Amino acid sequence: MNQSVHGFVGVYKADGGPIGELRYVIGHMLGTAQCSLCDITHTWRRKPEWDAMVERLGAPFELRHLNELDADVAAAVAAHGAPAVFSRSAAGLTLLMDAAELDAVGGSVVDFESAVRAKHVV
Repeated sequence: MNQSVHGFVGVYKADGGPIGELRYVIGHMLGTAQCSLCDITHTWRRKPEWDAMVERLGAPFELRHLNELDADVAAAVAAHGAPAVFSRSAAGLTLLMDAAELDAVGGSVVDFESAVRAKHVV
């Protein structure tokens, strides 16, 4: 891992908790809600290949919903939108992948990992 990167933060374009998750599932089924980060990390539960990929990255990877953001992450999302993935360093948060880049991964954990590694952060 790049010495300056201490970890990653992925932000879903959805609220957490039972009501938020139910709202997202219904919206997703109706075609009114979409989150490409959700597609990468989950089917109906978290993908085992996601957990294995995080282990290979060798850095903490926080996953947050829109209603679970600390001030620094909320500011980054306000500037860049969600879904998004940020790298965390001593300098703060840096946008790593925006919604369009996450869409391009097509729900693939393998392609997500390749995209992260191509950015030379790990």
